[in-house]
Amino acid sequence: MTDLVELVALSLLPASCALPAAERIRAGDSPRTVIDDLAERAARDEPQPASMLRSRAAAAVQRAAASGILAIAWTDPRYPVALTTIAVPPPVLWVRGDPSALNANAVAVVGSRAASPYGLAVSTQLAGDLAAAGLAVVSGMARGIDSAAHRGALDGDGITIAVLGSAVDVVYPPEHAGLAREIERRNGAVISELVPGTPPLAMFFPRRNRIISGLSRAVVVVEANDKSGSLITARCALEQGRDVLAVPGSVLSGRNRGAHALLRDGARIVESADDVLEELGMGRGVRGVRGGDAAARGAKSDPLLEHLTPGEACDLDAISERSGLNSPRLLPRLFDLELQGLVRRVGGGRFVRVDRTC
Repeated sequence: MTDLVELVALSLLPASCALPAAERIRAGDSPRTVIDDLAERAARDEPQPASMLRSRAAAAVQRAAASGILAIAWTDPRYPVALTTIAVPPPVLWVRGDPSALNANAVAVVGSRAASPYGLAVSTQLAGDLAAAGLAVVSGMARGIDSAAHRGALDGDGITIAVLGSAVDVVYPPEHAGLAREIERRNGAVISELVPGTPPLAMFFPRRNRIISGLSRAVVVVEANDKSGSLITARCALEQGRDVLAVPGSVLSGRNRGAHALLRDGARIVESADDVLEELGMGRGVRGVRGGDAAARGAKSDPLLEHLTPGEACDLDAISERSGLNSPRLLPRLFDLELQGLVRRVGGGRFVRVDRTC
């Protein structure tokens, strides 16, 4: 509980403190030390002593518990391992729904709020097919493409994760409250890095985009103009070492300029879910965690396996040190091996090689 309150307090600091805080935590400093140092520094511009931040944090934890909201700190074994690899992981995730959904193999589907009927149909179909293939679908619960993606995943009897730009108890837009409840009921998750009671503010939405991409192995952009917030998600994905793909659209309006710019810059074109599955090495239209035989043979010969001992659980830092790969390059490789049943994820963001000799 102590670490949780300290990490919630860290999340209440100004956004400019987020990267220094993450770097300090990664370097081994205790959350308490970090909050004391950064609160003092931040207080020069915005007076908030550490004691006040801790008091607000403790109150937020109590409000969450009373409302059935789960708080998952960075140090919690349930924290999604994919987010531990990004530059600024949220100190705490507030979750409604099933927290195990956050460690599913996932693809983000994002795009325009003012979507055309074509864009909505593509998003719904694509998300449904990805869900039917065994992938979780991540999006931002916004009007338009995002909400169509969530509904498509549910229609495909799959899991979907909504990342909000407000607190999980302040669903925005408000007409999506029913969708949020359905996601929770169907083993998905509605999450935010913002403490309970936080309203939707414009500055929160660009920041939450790094979480959408960070949870995902790839980001698919559907119908985005050249000023769309989904391009921020695509940029975050590239910075995090995730794949970026885009759906082509009509050139008769400006709706698709952003997506087409991504395609010109080398994003893979998506005409169906099979294009996404192939990019992830999962074969075509296969539900579950297995790709084709050729992919399985390739995975078995992956030199990364030589750095893993069957039965020994290792975290990303240990595997990175052994293999010489940094986390953004390492995590997709581990996901691929997991898809082939050669590596298994265990608690605390660790991976273990599966012994297939018996």
